[in-house]
Amino acid sequence: MWRLFIDTHNRGCLAALAAVYKTKKAEILKYGAERVSDGVVLETESGLISSVNAIVSFILGVDALAPKLNAFLLWESAVLKPGLNRITGSNTRDATDLLIDLQSRLRNLKKEMGEMDGLVANLIIWADISHLLPSIVTLDHLEYLHNLLRTCNTEEHCSHALRDLSLKVHSQESSTITPKMSQRRQGQNRFAKANEKSVQNDEDELRRLHVEVSTDQMLKAQWTFSSTVLPATSIHSEKRTILPLKKTEGVRNILISSALPYVNNVPHLGNLIGSLLSANIFALYCQTAGYNVLSICGTDEYGTATEARAQAEGLTPQQITDKYHKLHCQVYDWFDIHFDYFGRTSTPAHTEITQEIFWDLYNNGFVTEASVEQLFCEKCEKFLADRFVEGVCPSCKAEDARGDQCDTCGKLINAVELIRPQCITCRSYPTVRSSNHLFLDLPKLEEKVDVFFTESVEDPNCKWTQVAQSIARTWLRDGFKKRCITRDLKWGVPVPLLNFKNKVFYVWFDAPIGYISITANYTKDWRQWWLPSEDVAPVEYFQFMAKDNVLFHSAIFPACLLGSGKKFTLVKHIIATEYLNYEGKKFSKSRGVGVFGNNAEDSGIESNIWRFYLAYIRPETQDSTFSWEDFALKNNSELLNNLGNFINRPLMFVMKFFNSTVPSMKSLQPDDVTFLARVNSILREYISHMENCRLREGIRSVLGISRLGNGYLQVQRPWVLYKSSDTIQRAGVVTGVSSNIAALLGILLRPFMPTVGEEIFAQCKLPPERRSLAPMVTNGGHIICLLPEGHVIGEPKPLFKKIEAHDVQRLKKLYYPTS
Repeated sequence: MWRLFIDTHNRGCLAALAAVYKTKKAEILKYGAERVSDGVVLETESGLISSVNAIVSFILGVDALAPKLNAFLLWESAVLKPGLNRITGSNTRDATDLLIDLQSRLRNLKKEMGEMDGLVANLIIWADISHLLPSIVTLDHLEYLHNLLRTCNTEEHCSHALRDLSLKVHSQESSTITPKMSQRRQGQNRFAKANEKSVQNDEDELRRLHVEVSTDQMLKAQWTFSSTVLPATSIHSEKRTILPLKKTEGVRNILISSALPYVNNVPHLGNLIGSLLSANIFALYCQTAGYNVLSICGTDEYGTATEARAQAEGLTPQQITDKYHKLHCQVYDWFDIHFDYFGRTSTPAHTEITQEIFWDLYNNGFVTEASVEQLFCEKCEKFLADRFVEGVCPSCKAEDARGDQCDTCGKLINAVELIRPQCITCRSYPTVRSSNHLFLDLPKLEEKVDVFFTESVEDPNCKWTQVAQSIARTWLRDGFKKRCITRDLKWGVPVPLLNFKNKVFYVWFDAPIGYISITANYTKDWRQWWLPSEDVAPVEYFQFMAKDNVLFHSAIFPACLLGSGKKFTLVKHIIATEYLNYEGKKFSKSRGVGVFGNNAEDSGIESNIWRFYLAYIRPETQDSTFSWEDFALKNNSELLNNLGNFINRPLMFVMKFFNSTVPSMKSLQPDDVTFLARVNSILREYISHMENCRLREGIRSVLGISRLGNGYLQVQRPWVLYKSSDTIQRAGVVTGVSSNIAALLGILLRPFMPTVGEEIFAQCKLPPERRSLAPMVTNGGHIICLLPEGHVIGEPKPLFKKIEAHDVQRLKKLYYPTS
């Protein structure tokens, strides 16, 4: 059974109390104002409702969002109630006009609504104006209101509610409308007129910055902020094995992978935002949005480069991968980048699954054998794998092409096609010899891959980025060719065929299978993600990478899974970025150009600031550049002056003016509702951007909301309103609304800046069950009340600090001494 908590001395609960006596649907519990700050709270099995209008509608089983009733309830809360609160300070004519307007609206409503809708309206209005009955009797043209009040007063549920609260219809003397305006209010109006010009200037600036909103948007904003039922369950934070949910659960299953960083390479900023950081931001968003998400990544550990590095450092390949895997983990931990599981490919599970998929392809006729001309280094006495060879690209004539691919033009090549090839170990010129190898017969799989690609990009829900689509289309247009999948190496997944025991699989073949094997190392039930049964809700697979990895993920990896003949989960969305440069140049570890993951900490700048700026300049549609001057500018203007300033101000007002307790927000004015509607507009943009992996636009939406909030505070000036007893309630409304937006920003910011988001939660004392974006995703992007009246906040503190000009010069020299 529901429970209605009421303050027995607060008339605000009268309508809700009458609704309970009418329906007998809730137990009534009486408390003082210290327990029920709004006068009334309804506890249901789904959560708490604190708006009296929402409570009455809920108890009577009426849809309060029905257009006619919704419009009336908004008018009642935004116009009628504020007008009634000023009734003793208004002249008779103004009060009569207000009540005549009310009477007209009630009459029209009666014609257009059903019986229960009308009962909701009547109970709310009766509770609002029953104490004014003697005055209404004396005013002309209010017969309808007079009769409505008398009828309600004779109803048992209404009279019972009045008796229960020990309230009486006020005497004519105590509630008659008087024409005299207090001198204090006259002084307030003079003050308002004196400031009208400056306020108007602020409003003009606000209009330039933000869009107009419709009446419907205002109605919905008012309703959801005032009456949304908060989620009753907390977000899961405990460690648990994440498995896909059944269709009956009604929750999206999201699988996220980042391109596996090669273990020997220390990641630079471009590597981070191109794949790992982007995947992490999106995974955190999906968690916040209430989806069932598993995010995986790990180090790609096999291949020629590992053998070469091990040889150079006098270690075994396993020792070298252990060393650098640990370094990768340290880098990502510092950047606050965390996955549900971060694994590696040099594991028994990886060998087992790679060989299993190979056997499927082999048995299905998609693997062939051929003699290959390879480069052999006489000096090193070994065949040279592609990464041990460099030369001139036969297509674009770039001089630094590798033996497998040219990074300049993106073409895949065979090492023997290189012009003037050289062994990268000894710099001698190799000779050509023959060796037997295995090939993936891609031409036989081309039709399957073409169908997969076409269905993917033609799906209206497709989120493949343009660069990913373009690269995949180019490869399909040029036609598939057989690709060698074996190499003459020792460090790798052994080929299980008898005549190929001395060879391993080529890293491009086994590395993408790492997504599957890493999942298998995470859970023995990995097949539920990768080979789901029919009763499992669809698994939406997102892959994050830079554009140089698109070919393997858009064509070759899907070809392997399709060729296996098993119903593997295929990628649904490939999210690829362009390249990030450093001060207009390419990152280069050897030349000391750029910031690399293992030395970013030396900057003295907190990791979440790095995350913010990398997201802000994420190369989503074209190459972008990291600039120290711009980094400092964005930190100082966007984080410090805009976002941090807005979050700090209302929380400081709550602490300073209202004893750290969120004040009442019941008397929302049109300016407040307009502000909330504009916030909702940007919130919807944020959700759309994040759902479509436009992360750069997502962070800019966050900054748009805080910029809007600063404009709202400048116009409303709660610090001025607080100085007068006549406007202190108004100061509370503005402060409370702004504090709620600050809490919202913590939720929206957390995917980008997890530590900062948690700090905002701590300053707001936002409980775990209110840290979810899920209610706002499901309600169409409308903010709910996160910090209700009476909520006690924590201690506000500055979130960001300034980066000075001398810091910029120091950092430029630190990370690019020759610039």
